[in-house]
Amino acid sequence: MSRSGMIRIIAGQWRGRKLIVPDIIGLRPTPDRVRETLFNWLNPYIPSAFCLDLFTGSGALGVESLSRGALHVTLVDQSNEVVSLLQKQMQEWGASNATIYRAQIPEQLRKSPHRFDIVFLDPPYQANLLLPCCFYLEEHDFLSNSAYIYLEAQNAISDNELPSNWQLLKIKQAGHVYYHLAKRVKPHE
Repeated sequence: MSRSGMIRIIAGQWRGRKLIVPDIIGLRPTPDRVRETLFNWLNPYIPSAFCLDLFTGSGALGVESLSRGALHVTLVDQSNEVVSLLQKQMQEWGASNATIYRAQIPEQLRKSPHRFDIVFLDPPYQANLLLPCCFYLEEHDFLSNSAYIYLEAQNAISDNELPSNWQLLKIKQAGHVYYHLAKRVKPHE
């Protein structure tokens, strides 16, 4: 396996530890500066949260959540290399509260015994999967009533592109990346 580098965990029980970033075309780990801002936004909601890291890549967002006290994190990626590397690292770190598996996203996403409180969505830009994944998660009942959803994209997203009961709370830009935080509000029955 060739390695393109490492990405460090910013805070929590694994602060300073490094995740291996596999050298895979299209894999773009979320930069430290963006992760720091994101986790400042999410910090009050992470303890005891069930998190889903779709298109996990380096695993930095999901593992950072675990390090900061998330109850459980599910990490899903389409790459066998990513999944086996993360499984190995989480076993070495003693992370028994992480589920890691390979799937074509979104159609092979497995139902969980709990709904997710926090979701990280950072698909490869060229795959055009971001918005379809938002609707899939909403329509297939993967989200808790007041879930927070992180969205990373090449362009800014507006409220009217998301499911009608999602509200954009934050939008920022770092270089060529737009990152967003949305909140799900329970749909009216």
